[in-house]
Amino acid sequence: MANTDAVLSRLMARSRHATAADIPPLVDEAGRQLGLSGTQVYLADLQQNRLVPMPHTGPAAVSAFEIEGSMAGLAYRTQQTQRSRDACTAWVPMLDGMERVGVLRVTAPRLHDGLLEACQALADLTTLLVESKSAHDEPLITQTRTRTMTTQAELLWAFVPPRTIGTRHVTSSAILEPAYDAGGDAFDHSIGDGLLHLALLDAMGHDLASGGASAVALGACRATRRAGGSLSDIATTIDATLSEWIPDRLLTAVIGQLDITTGQFTWINCGHPAPLLIRDGHVVPGALELPAHLPLGLGLGPSAAPAEYRVRLQPGDRVLLYSDGVTEARTSDGSLFGEQRLADTVIRSMAAGNNPPETLRRLIRNLHEKHRLHDDATIMLVRWHPD
Repeated sequence: MANTDAVLSRLMARSRHATAADIPPLVDEAGRQLGLSGTQVYLADLQQNRLVPMPHTGPAAVSAFEIEGSMAGLAYRTQQTQRSRDACTAWVPMLDGMERVGVLRVTAPRLHDGLLEACQALADLTTLLVESKSAHDEPLITQTRTRTMTTQAELLWAFVPPRTIGTRHVTSSAILEPAYDAGGDAFDHSIGDGLLHLALLDAMGHDLASGGASAVALGACRATRRAGGSLSDIATTIDATLSEWIPDRLLTAVIGQLDITTGQFTWINCGHPAPLLIRDGHVVPGALELPAHLPLGLGLGPSAAPAEYRVRLQPGDRVLLYSDGVTEARTSDGSLFGEQRLADTVIRSMAAGNNPPETLRRLIRNLHEKHRLHDDATIMLVRWHPD
C-alpha cells in the first residue's frame, strides 16, 4: 500500500483543473494506489431519499441505493462506516463538517483497519473536491435532483446555507420542503464569535415574490448581523427593507442566537409559531411561548422594534423551530399533523439515537408518507451539547 499522504497529495494536485466528471476516476485511481480494488462515489439527492452514483466509466452500470434499507444508506444515516460481512466492501460516510454529502463505496480483497483508516481520509478529500464544484458545476447540481425546480425554489436554495452545521458543542440542522417548489420559507444559521446565529423565515404567499421576500430578508439579516447589529436591529432592517422594496408582502420570523459557551439562548419572535424547548425527552410547557411581535414588512420603524427574550439552556437541550406549514399538513381524512405530533415525532427519533439531521430527514419522510403539505414546511433543530 502506498503512503496515504503522498497519494492524497497527488489527488489534490491533479484535481485543481478537474471538473466534477473527472473526480470519480481520479478518486478510483488514488484508491487503487492505496490498495483498493475500486471505488464509487454516491451523493444524496436533494430530498435525501436516494444515494445517486456519480458517473464513472466502468465495465458495469451502477445503480442508486435507497437511503432506507441499504448498507450504503445506513452509513449515510448513522455517519459511521459500514463493512460487509466478508470484509471486502465498505461504505464510508462523506461529511462536510457535519453536513452529510454522500458515501464512498470501497472494495478490496480484505479491508483491514489500516486500509479503512486510509479510506476515511480518501472519503474526506473526495467530499472536499465534490463540495468545491457543487456551486458551479451544472451536471453535479442536476445529478442530485429528481425533477425540475421552480424559479422561486432556485432563488431560495441559492441563498440558504448548508442544512447542518456545528461544532463539538452545538449542532444546528434544518430542512426545507417542498424542496423543488419552495415559495416563501427560508432558514439561516452560522457560527461566529462563540455564537450560533439562526433564523427561520416564512414570507406570505407561495410565488416568486414570496421567494424574493425571503431572499431579501436573509440578505438584510446577514448584512445587519455582520455589521454588529442586535437581533432587534436585524428585525428592524428586514421590516424597513421589505416595506420599501417589496411592499404588501409580510413575513414572520424567529431570529435568535445561542451563546455556545454559556447556553444562553436569545431570540425574537415576529408573528411566528413559538419555538419548542425539548429537555429530558419532553417539551417544557410554555418555555419559549412569549408574546410575539407583529410580522415584518409593515414599515413600523425602529421605535417598534421587537422585544428580545432570553433563556438559559441546560446541556442536552434541543430548541425546535418550525413554520406553520409543518403543523398544518393534513392526512387524507383532513386531520392536522399538529404541534403535539411534531414534538412527539422528534422526541421519539432522538430517543432512538438519531442525530439532528437524521431526525429531521425522518420527520419529513413521515410527513410525505402520511400527510399532504399545503404550504412550505421548514424545520430547524438546535442541540446544545457542551459536554
